[in-house]
Amino acid sequence: MSVNQQPQKSQKVALIMAGGTGGHVFPALAVADLLRAANVEVHWLGTAAGIEAKVVPNADIQLHCIDVKGLRGKGKLGLLKAPWLIFKAICQARQVFKLVKPDVVLGMGGFASGPGAVAAKLAGVPLIIHEQNAKAGMTNKLSLSMAKRKLAAFPGAFSAGANSAADNSDSQKGIEIVGNPVRVPILQMQPSSERYAERSGRLNLLIVGGSLGAAAINKVLPATLAQIDAEQRPNVWHQAGVRNIDETIALYTDAGVNGNITAFINDMQAAYGWADLVICRAGALTVSELAIAGVASILVPFPHAVDDHQTANGRFLERAGAAIMVQQKDLDSQKLTALLSELQDRKLLAAMAQKAVSVASPQASSIVANICLEEIK
Repeated sequence: MSVNQQPQKSQKVALIMAGGTGGHVFPALAVADLLRAANVEVHWLGTAAGIEAKVVPNADIQLHCIDVKGLRGKGKLGLLKAPWLIFKAICQARQVFKLVKPDVVLGMGGFASGPGAVAAKLAGVPLIIHEQNAKAGMTNKLSLSMAKRKLAAFPGAFSAGANSAADNSDSQKGIEIVGNPVRVPILQMQPSSERYAERSGRLNLLIVGGSLGAAAINKVLPATLAQIDAEQRPNVWHQAGVRNIDETIALYTDAGVNGNITAFINDMQAAYGWADLVICRAGALTVSELAIAGVASILVPFPHAVDDHQTANGRFLERAGAAIMVQQKDLDSQKLTALLSELQDRKLLAAMAQKAVSVASPQASSIVANICLEEIK
């Protein structure tokens, strides 16, 4: 467990619990920035194995690590050990609470949030939880009864039929729909209506598979683009992921298709601003960024996501008419070529982009931060 000096209690303290993946950590960082701007000292509860172990210290936030892992797929022996491991993690979280003495706790998912929620309840500290996905994860479901304020990015996230078109269970459960906090540069982008109006000629196609890439998307796109006449073929910017960059470049070379093929894109604001159409996964943060940026999209949900939550996420934009969703099992070059041919009209894509903007939640970061500040007072 990582511990440093105790905070000065003349300053209010917030403890953020988020970890594992960028989908939990980056929205939490967006809130942390606003809390620090309001003179709140921010500490972080996570694990040494998640992305937070690198990202949070780089943001100059004190990270406190506890030992906790997921329980899914651990077999009978893992389940037998689970009570002891959970108890141990709760005890570690309580030690962090004694050190940090938080005035408010914000849980945004990840393994550490569960033991942290119990520790908050035992310490009598106001707990706020925020669910980023359209289907709530196990940690937030279990924490729901312990939370003073319950926030969700999408309607129906905590219901049995998550993200249903007419879900009224949110208000019954006291759940506030606030959207997903996103990075400030995305919020400061040029309006999509202006971007699309300024362009002419071939479309700009952005392909994003996440930081590690998406092998299924990487493999099908070069062959797909090769079937489109060179004069009509979109300009391509493809983030292939660090694991797949060499293979993907070879596939484009073999297909005779030119493009900007990179392992990672650091400036997503520039990438979204360049794109007429995005092909990507349907992670919660990606869906929220597409809406705020105002970009048309083809979404390919990751088929092995827990509870198929990416399909539920993608449905949010699909229902708005802002995206077309294609399941990975249906992804082949012939079908994708036909789909891209249907989407050659920039005016059509501009209309989809405007529909994305219509369901965006650009104030989410401020709303979540203000709720934390309300509970501190």
